[in-house]
Amino acid sequence: MLFYDFEVFKHDWLVVITNTADKSEKVFVNDEDGLIEFYNQHKNDIWIGYNSRHYDQYILKAIICGFKPQEINEWIIVKRRSGWEFFNDFWKIKLLNFDVMINKFRSLKQLEGFQGHDIRESSVEFTIDRKLTKEEIEEVIKYCRHDVHETMHIFTEQITEFESQIELLKMFNLPLKHISKTKAQLSAVILEAKQPSVPRDDEFDFSFPPTLKIEKYTKVLDFYKENKDYKKFLDIDVAGVPHIFAWGGLHGARHNYYGTGYFINIDVASYYPALMIEYGYLSRNVKNPDKFREIRDTRLKYKAAKDNRQAPLKIVINGTYGAMKDQYNGLYDPLQANNVCIGGMTLLLDLIEKLEPHCEIIQSNTDGVLVKLYKEEDYELIDDICYEWEQRTKMELEFETFVKVIQKDVNNYILVDEEGKYKSKGGYVKKLNNLDYDLPIVNEAVVNFFVKGIDPEETIFNCTELIKFQKIVKISSKYDYAQYGTRRMNEKVFRVFASVDENDKELTKVKNGSSEKISYVPERCFIVNDDVTEMKIPTKLDYWWYWDLAVDRINAFRGGK
Repeated sequence: MLFYDFEVFKHDWLVVITNTADKSEKVFVNDEDGLIEFYNQHKNDIWIGYNSRHYDQYILKAIICGFKPQEINEWIIVKRRSGWEFFNDFWKIKLLNFDVMINKFRSLKQLEGFQGHDIRESSVEFTIDRKLTKEEIEEVIKYCRHDVHETMHIFTEQITEFESQIELLKMFNLPLKHISKTKAQLSAVILEAKQPSVPRDDEFDFSFPPTLKIEKYTKVLDFYKENKDYKKFLDIDVAGVPHIFAWGGLHGARHNYYGTGYFINIDVASYYPALMIEYGYLSRNVKNPDKFREIRDTRLKYKAAKDNRQAPLKIVINGTYGAMKDQYNGLYDPLQANNVCIGGMTLLLDLIEKLEPHCEIIQSNTDGVLVKLYKEEDYELIDDICYEWEQRTKMELEFETFVKVIQKDVNNYILVDEEGKYKSKGGYVKKLNNLDYDLPIVNEAVVNFFVKGIDPEETIFNCTELIKFQKIVKISSKYDYAQYGTRRMNEKVFRVFASVDENDKELTKVKNGSSEKISYVPERCFIVNDDVTEMKIPTKLDYWWYWDLAVDRINAFRGGK
């Protein structure tokens, strides 16, 4: 495996390549012939980069095809065009490229920042309109090497993504060249899906499931019958809960709800794949629909046996729905995608309608509903209602029980079970990890308060890890630059901390000469873009700023109390 990263300037380019087999490194600076020779020696190896699917692989292919890297760089970065559009024959260049980037909204520097690593950037501007000096080249190589090593680190953090991709190729006897494909693209290959030669024109000719029994909330059915605009949505009260029905799903929740008692979270197991199988909603481009059922059934068998091979199969069955809305994918079939989504929403509404007289609806989303029993003895009645729905609709429901619910809205909530363990969702309370670690001390303080009854002051002031107080800021391409006080900053990503030092300034973003505030950045902060994993907390850290934010979020759950 080769980890690689390109840097392209107006008059220079370079690439750093690390070979994991022998731990060797190659650096090519403006050396087309040397890079092409290296490529020919390693064209059967797997090349791994961050965002390499959209950028680095096309720089390499352009060099191999005789183009200047600056041409394709401008095409992708300045003109914002897709690399494959630049030259029709790029696909003929063999490159086993695997992209580490999972979330396109997260840059490599942001992920480095979340981990507490060094996120300092080169001082060499990409806009320099001259040849770089020897010293500038060395500096760029240093930072490029750092990014390659960070890509390797992120790769190991989410190694299961790569392992699942490889396992899929083995399972379905596919050539290694498919390592470069996205999950959705791979799903299309495995299911042998190809779009028809003549495009269909039946996107809105959907039908409701034949098993559907809606008697009270027929207004929802009317909305979908009469509406062909994806931007429109229906705002309606269902079971005393404000709901929104749109073309991408439904959600409803009691706002600022806090309750204790007996709660059941009722989820439909593998909902969308089950709808495709039981109601024939799978893309019509699939050569053999039975293959999809076989993959689903095999995955369930592996899952029951706790066999790790269930993970790659999950990729195929879960990736199929999204691919049916992608006009560039072999599975593209917007009618069937609408059938799946509308069928799923209305069948869930069907279940809510049956449950409503016998329990309290707390929230619902695209594939489940959370209810509170009036008394624990009602469990069997709820179970019977759900069983009737399962038998009629051919869907399967899964139950989870909880004793406490703290809910700000449908996107922010905490569910606590009898053992004190909790599930949470939303930016305020979600469980963080190494690649998503922003203002962790505030999340911890809010969760500790609601789950364990710990005062946020205790959580915040007793913390001794500086990294838990970090806020990672990324300045998007919509803005010209960042500004710290009156000083223009060259970096795009920053790690900031609240400060009590009056000499510290505010970090803002500037567009057309106008400065704007950045969300959750304190008016007085200090910036540490070095590695902070072992760094001690300085005396100027403003603990109270984090306490104020935690209290604000706690009050947001309580409805501003």
